[in-house]
Amino acid sequence: MKRRRRTEILIKGSPTLAEVMAATILENYEVKVIQESEHGLVMMKVRETSQKSLFYPGEVLVTECKVQVEGKVGIGIVTGDKPELARHLAIIDAAYQANVPETMKWDALLANEEQAIADVKATERKSILKTKVNFETMDIS
Repeated sequence: MKRRRRTEILIKGSPTLAEVMAATILENYEVKVIQESEHGLVMMKVRETSQKSLFYPGEVLVTECKVQVEGKVGIGIVTGDKPELARHLAIIDAAYQANVPETMKWDALLANEEQAIADVKATERKSILKTKVNFETMDIS
């Protein structure tokens, strides 16, 4: 599983999943903190749809952390003030970079969480569509 997809699932999914995965690594490996969770600002990039040009509407607060597991560096970056989640993401990323055996079991967990996220979105979409008004079929007489 690619880093971007994995990180998206961990951020959008249950907060306890990232915590449990990181705890597994903390129990079995030495985790060296390279950069403690700290705040930063990142320029937000947006593509303007009509002219397909990029512009930067402003900055976004992020929390980032870097750790090392088995000699491999992992990075965790998340929007907002979430130091614990950034640390968990960094530990999980480093574990994947180091290709530790625990990561083999995680792909199934992440796939299940991705399906749960999709189910929640589908339920939300259904509830929104119930209230949608179709003006073409409305009787205006």
